Amino acid sequence: MATSGLARKLVNDGLLEKEDAEKILADAEKESTHFVTHLIKSKKIEPSALAEVASTEFGLPLLDLSTLELDLDVVKLVDHKLLNKHHILPIYKRGSRLFVAVSDPTNLVGIDAIKFHVGLTVEAVIVEEDKLQKLLEKVAEALDTSMGDLAGDESLEDLDVTGGDETPDKEDDSGIDDAPVVRYINKMLLDAIKAGVSDLHFEPYEKRYRVRYRLDGVLKEVSSPPISLAGKISARFKVMSRLDISEKRVPQDGRIKLTLSKKKSIDFRVNTCPTLFGEKIVLRILDSESAKLGIDMLGYEPEQKQLYLDNLAKPYGMILVTGPTGSGKTVSLYTGLNILNTEDRNISTAEDPVEINLEGINQVNVNDKVGLTFSAALKAFLRQDPDVIMVGEIRDITTAEIAIKAAQTGHMVMSTLHTNDAPQTLSRLLNIGVAPFNIASAVNLIIAQRLARRLCKVCKTVEDLPEKVLLDNGFSKEEIPGLKLYKAVGCDQCNEGYKGRLGIYQVMPISEEMGKMIMMEKNAIDLAVQAKKEGIPDLRQSALKKVKAGLTSLTEANRVTME
Repeated sequence: MATSGLARKLVNDGLLEKEDAEKILADAEKESTHFVTHLIKSKKIEPSALAEVASTEFGLPLLDLSTLELDLDVVKLVDHKLLNKHHILPIYKRGSRLFVAVSDPTNLVGIDAIKFHVGLTVEAVIVEEDKLQKLLEKVAEALDTSMGDLAGDESLEDLDVTGGDETPDKEDDSGIDDAPVVRYINKMLLDAIKAGVSDLHFEPYEKRYRVRYRLDGVLKEVSSPPISLAGKISARFKVMSRLDISEKRVPQDGRIKLTLSKKKSIDFRVNTCPTLFGEKIVLRILDSESAKLGIDMLGYEPEQKQLYLDNLAKPYGMILVTGPTGSGKTVSLYTGLNILNTEDRNISTAEDPVEINLEGINQVNVNDKVGLTFSAALKAFLRQDPDVIMVGEIRDITTAEIAIKAAQTGHMVMSTLHTNDAPQTLSRLLNIGVAPFNIASAVNLIIAQRLARRLCKVCKTVEDLPEKVLLDNGFSKEEIPGLKLYKAVGCDQCNEGYKGRLGIYQVMPISEEMGKMIMMEKNAIDLAVQAKKEGIPDLRQSALKKVKAGLTSLTEANRVTME
């Protein structure tokens, strides 16, 4: 086979053997890939060296793609199927000139095809092949879910979708059965489930619409459909979750059940919120399997796990779990409920809404509109001879007092609060009006928690930090000599160096001394000092323990816990 283009240039310059060039050309043709892509795969030449040769020999500028902030609006000037076919990426437009990134400057057919497609003057910039390939894949992820690409995918229309319990008062069917929109939304939901994300955000702005996934606690943009579809996307979600389509002025809550097979279905909690340029839709994926993982999978230290189990075994009292939204409070509570879920126990829960379905537990969806509040549900539970009660959240004095009374009269009560750490939970109960003696006699255990990203086992690498930095971050001088910390790198098996999440906990039992301090109405700072005296590690110390164990990075520990 005769060599041509860049292959001939590399052979003539002595950078590639003629036999190797011919073999790579033949293999590339056989697999319908580009010569440069196959050349880099063969490892006969480094991508950076190849880019430098191409830039020098053909007199074209060289650009490092890792420094480029990609503009999707420029990329969308060219159909992305054309980009993949010719292995070219538009990166910048100035007037009538479009600059495109190429790794093979002799790819004139591709450059001419782009020029004909956009009707602009096209100028090539040389980039490294491996970086170009990664960026093209990233673009494909963002654009592959555009309406046009889904036009022929009939299977995406046939998903079994069930809405919530409420029927809307009014219905406006304009645009909601638009087939491409239906397929687009179904694809986004399926992709989210496959990727293991926790929630999806559909956000309209003045000139663009973006879709973001939260993966391992961090949001990432995955798609940017046309802004003109904002209304149709919003209407479609309202139909799926049986919300009022005509109401766009106030937030609404709903639920979607997506049946994937006879044995597998996924629930989504849906919330709409009116913003300046339309309704933002957020979907939380509710995974019932997470409660069945078992306590060993949650990341408790051995002594913390034992404290939780010991308090679950008590016949009465209150266990409170605290932390911000999305910190895994519900999973912690349901893991405990799963342990208690035996034939001889009557367990009831009141939640807004029920997030995890567990057989054997009587679950109630709180509905303020019809008067089914947390306090009303609790009063009903107490008339039904319960052993264990779980309240989704203690929000007011009425709910708090009923829950505490139940804990004092022979029932195990579990609930959540939104506070930063365990000692502040006690202060919060005081602030909403609960009497100190009731707190001291009812609360058995408080668990404060956060979720940190877990380092990828494949690519994590040792991180060397100066002693001063380690001391400033809370490590003691004695432990520094034997300290081995790791940092995130990133590979094809993880998400920017992390894969999955692990819990960071402060598990604080209420001791006799702490009870006395509550009776004296001591503040959260005094309670935190007492907890430290009793050897209870705070969230920061627990996070550093995970860092020392090589499970997460110091950067991640700093992100989720305060210094």
